Amino acid sequence: MASLVDKGIELPLMEAFYTLQGEGYHKGGAAYFIRIGGCDVGCHWCDVKESWNPKLHPTTAIDQIISNAKEHSDTVVVTGGEPLMWDMQPLTAGLKEQSMNVHIETSGAYPVSGIWDWFCLSPKKNKLPLEAAYLRADELKVIIHNKDDLRFAEEQAEHVGEQCMLYLQPEWSNRDKMIPLMVDYVMKYPKWKISLQTHKYLNIP
Repeated sequence: MASLVDKGIELPLMEAFYTLQGEGYHKGGAAYFIRIGGCDVGCHWCDVKESWNPKLHPTTAIDQIISNAKEHSDTVVVTGGEPLMWDMQPLTAGLKEQSMNVHIETSGAYPVSGIWDWFCLSPKKNKLPLEAAYLRADELKVIIHNKDDLRFAEEQAEHVGEQCMLYLQPEWSNRDKMIPLMVDYVMKYPKWKISLQTHKYLNIP
């Protein structure tokens, strides 16, 4: 018999908080972030490694998650970890019933589930996205840690639709080294835009 977590009725909630979106297309806008525990993609530069083990985070009823979100904002960003490790349909259906805008940030490495108003795909070399994630992407955001990541970004851009927004984002610890290269790259290939982690500059969550 499937557990409540398997059914998506409860989820391993790491944290939830109201802040400004710091990255990508929607940066600067207020949103309620729901960070779901669990990820096996294993990026060495991940800044939320504590999210990787879902057993460290208490399973929380989605009704409670939805109720808390409704108190703060009409825009919700579901992130992780890797939220698509879990069935997102019940959570997103509940959020949509409350007339909320529902966004996701995902590596796309797991089957797509849920109802999304905005789908930010952030692919990782360790575990590539599934085809459905490429097709669904409204925004492609590639983290740039070294020069080879620019090659990887172009490779990934070939898989998304023409309407998809393309972003390069410097990996925080290596940003001073990579930003000059990225500026030159975007000027040469203007289909790309640069995304910065503005929430870190603003010293907010």
